[in-house]
Amino acid sequence: MDRKTTNSLAVDDFKKDSNIAFGILYQQYFGYTQKFILRNKGNLQDAEDIFQDVLLILYEKLNADEFKVQTCLGNYIIGIVKNLWLKKLRNRNFYIESPEIYFIEHQQEISAAIEDERYYWEKLAGYIKSISSHCQNLIHDIFIENKSIEEIQNKYQYSSRHNAQNQKYKCVEQIKKIKNNSVFST
Repeated sequence: MDRKTTNSLAVDDFKKDSNIAFGILYQQYFGYTQKFILRNKGNLQDAEDIFQDVLLILYEKLNADEFKVQTCLGNYIIGIVKNLWLKKLRNRNFYIESPEIYFIEHQQEISAAIEDERYYWEKLAGYIKSISSHCQNLIHDIFIENKSIEEIQNKYQYSSRHNAQNQKYKCVEQIKKIKNNSVFST
C-alpha cells in the first residue's frame, strides 16, 4: 500500500471513527516512534504513550478543521512525536501537559510545519515533472511504489542489479541538476 493510499484511508477512517485508521497508522509509524524514543532516553512504555498522544492530537485535528493531507501524513506524525518527546524530556520531573493542551499551544507551529511540507512536496513534484518520462516512471516506482531494485531490474529489463542502481542514480542526478539550476535562476 503506497503512502498516499495510506494517508487517505487513515484520514477517511478517522473521520468515520473507525479503528482501522489506528491500525494502519500503528503499522506504518509506530516503529519509527519506538526507535526514536528508545534512542533518546526512553523506553517502550514511553513510545506507546507518546504514540497514543500523537493519535489523539491527529484525531482532534482531523475532526476540528477542514484538514486536508497535502503532505505525507507520516511527516506530520513524526513531527508531533519529536515535539512531544523532546518536551517530555525537558519536563521529566514536572507535570506533562495533555496532547489537547499541546495542540492548542502549538497549533500555529504545527500548521506552519504542514505548510512547509506542502511547499517542499510541490517543489519536488515540479522538479520530477522536468525530468525525462523514463526517469519519472523509475522514480515513481522506487520512491512512491517502494519497489525493490530487483523489481526495477525486471520491470525495466536492466541486464544487472548494478545497471538498475546506476539508472536510479542518473535519474536522481537529473532532479538535483534541475533543482540546482532553479536555485541559481531565481
